[in-house]
Formats: sequence, C-alpha cells, structure tokens
Amino acid sequence: MDPLAIVSKLQKLMRDNLQRVGDAMISGGVDNMEKYQYMLGQARTYQYMLQEISNLLKAKEQKEDEGNVIDLGKGSPKA
Repeated sequence: MDPLAIVSKLQKLMRDNLQRVGDAMISGGVDNMEKYQYMLGQARTYQYMLQEISNLLKAKEQKEDEGNVIDLGKGSPKA
C-alpha cells in the first residue's frame, strides 16, 4: 500500500475522531469536569497530530519541488 494512502487514511480517522469528540462536548455529553478535561485533551492531541502530519507533508512537497527551478542568470550569454 502507498505510504501517502496510509497517511491519508490516518488523517481521516483523526479528523473523524476530533469531530466526534467536539460533537459530544457541544451536545452536552460532558457531565463532569474530569470528563471535560479528558475530552479536551483528546481534541488537542488530535489537532496537534494533524498539524504535525501536515507539516511533514509540506516538507515532502517542498523537497520534491527542489531542482525544478532553472537559474537563467548563470553561464555565459550566447552572442
């Protein structure tokens, strides 16, 4: 299986779980402060992991783009 497909599936799973936690918090699924703190920690962790994956993918995209720029200022001009 393609590594990017795996990463994509993990991102979807984390986004779905983040949405589920947020929905539970908004809809009144929290009945005490401990549960609220736990769910808030889950949400923050999902957000952090999604951001880290995004940052890693950006670095990969930038690395793939290296070497595609042609510097026309170097070399001797043709006369």
